[in-house]
Amino acid sequence: MTSTARERIPTIVVETHDALARRVAGRIATLIRTPRADGRPVVLGLATGSTPIGVYRELIRLHREEGLSFRNVITFNLDEYWPMPASSIHSYHRFMWENLFSHVDIDPSRVHIPDGTWTRDALAARCQAYEDAIAAAGGIDFQLLGIGKTGHIGFNEPGSGEGSRTRLIHLDAVTRRDAAADFFGEANVPREAITMGIATILGAREIAILATGEHKAGIVRRAVEGEIDRAVAATFLQRHANTTFYVDEAAAAELTRVATPWLLDEIAWTPALELRAVTWLARTTRKAILKLTERDYAEHHLSSLVGLRGSPGAVNGHVFNALGAKIRGKSKLPRGKRVICFSPHPDDDVISMGGILRKFVENDNRMTVAYMTSGNIAVFDHDVRRYMDFLQRLEAERIAGNAGGGIGAEAVTALAGKVDAFLDAKQPGEVDIAEVQDIKRVIRESEAVSGIEVMGLSRAHARFLNLPFYQTGKVRKDPIGPADVAIVAALLRELQPEIIFVAGDLSDPHGTHRMCKEAIDAAVAEVYAGSKAAARPEIWLYRGAWQEWPITEATVLCPMSQEELTLKIQAIFKHQSQKDSMPFPGQDEREFWQRVEQRNKGTAAELDQLGLAEYFAMEAYVIA
Repeated sequence: MTSTARERIPTIVVETHDALARRVAGRIATLIRTPRADGRPVVLGLATGSTPIGVYRELIRLHREEGLSFRNVITFNLDEYWPMPASSIHSYHRFMWENLFSHVDIDPSRVHIPDGTWTRDALAARCQAYEDAIAAAGGIDFQLLGIGKTGHIGFNEPGSGEGSRTRLIHLDAVTRRDAAADFFGEANVPREAITMGIATILGAREIAILATGEHKAGIVRRAVEGEIDRAVAATFLQRHANTTFYVDEAAAAELTRVATPWLLDEIAWTPALELRAVTWLARTTRKAILKLTERDYAEHHLSSLVGLRGSPGAVNGHVFNALGAKIRGKSKLPRGKRVICFSPHPDDDVISMGGILRKFVENDNRMTVAYMTSGNIAVFDHDVRRYMDFLQRLEAERIAGNAGGGIGAEAVTALAGKVDAFLDAKQPGEVDIAEVQDIKRVIRESEAVSGIEVMGLSRAHARFLNLPFYQTGKVRKDPIGPADVAIVAALLRELQPEIIFVAGDLSDPHGTHRMCKEAIDAAVAEVYAGSKAAARPEIWLYRGAWQEWPITEATVLCPMSQEELTLKIQAIFKHQSQKDSMPFPGQDEREFWQRVEQRNKGTAAELDQLGLAEYFAMEAYVIA
């Protein structure tokens, strides 16, 4: 077993987001079901956000299918934006009722959530009353937490003290930027919030803190392995006697036991670990792989690796050749195959795999690009107004005799009037009416076609699946259901692909990539159940706009010339609604083409620094 010596909070790594949710929900269910000698209700401290949703869905399933009752449960929520009416789609009050309380048999009088309508004058007294209610209930038995990019728990931002209690707090700029997608723009995010304090949280008898996705890996390591620091509120959990960190494999990636286990203890060397260790050593010493010496290995706890191969030169040569074998130019890529590229949003194809997409086209593969969702929530309202203005102007030209054809003046006028009236009255984050959603969908579809035309494909090569789970009109989506899987399965049966490209990105901040992969995995399992391995399509995983596969994990490294990278960027430019500024940029404010250029050049530069062949740019893929 790999040593956890550097971990100051017990940390459990589970394979997937769903497995994590089941494990934590199972622990909560055990607490609820365990009889108490004093008959006292179980008191749960609850959190909001995308990570706990999986836990709540599993608790709902346990209630419906296994009879888990919440009649003897009291809950206290961590926080709430302020000011914030309970009816707002942004309120945590509404979140909790929509995602848990309305689906179980809890007594509403036992549900406690900070009230975003408390007046400023009354806040201090109300917050104290919240603390008093927790104490009157006997204290919190189990506190559920997530962790923010700054390491905040609840809304305890950097600088929060260990003795802090429930209070009003000003939100950090990073926190507000993280929340911008939910509010359709950072300008709409409240600047203050009510939160339980650090001392309130540490008063719980048991704490579970959750993190999923590689974008949380850095802060997970800081919280688990770093010194206690007021700048990272989660580090205070190191002082709690019964805290457990639950993370998926992506969020655990930077823990020492995962990233560099050879620094902790003797390990059983595998080809994958050998590749990672030698590449790490080359980076650490700033040497090319073939120039690493026995002293380099000895000084960095890797002598056992030299012993395994017999000499530093043997280790160096083995890893150098393994990395070189990953590089595949056009001549080494498939030809004449039936291929589906599954693109979660209508631009992930060209953003993430524009280079290899062009090479596959040139190699006469039979390509289909399947856009899984409309991506319509990522279109600004002003784009809708611009297209409606275009239609009205076109119709005016037709009436004046300056344009041929016609699209129906009455229909255009009526549609424009309805759209304008809605947009004029629309509140930030309000769900669009069907007409506006459709216009935004069509905008994204037309941009997608323009993008693949740059790659040498046409409208005939595009399929727009418009999966149902995405059609909420909100940032938060429904769970993947049978209807989503059926649509993907039908496409697989129709086209019988030999290769499929799938987004393997685990840093997508809204989970759409992860959910699309879930639908594909389920469809593949259904369609090819009982089939021989040869009958199943080969699955190539690509990354989205947020990160690239590390060269040590990649199966295929696809080089691009300067001209090919320029062509890829031109395809990205066709997505005009995502150009210049994006509704959901995540933590990276650069445009997608800028991220792509740096990422693809960076991968090539990394290989060059390791002493391999020099390329202008490079994409990375994992063949699952």
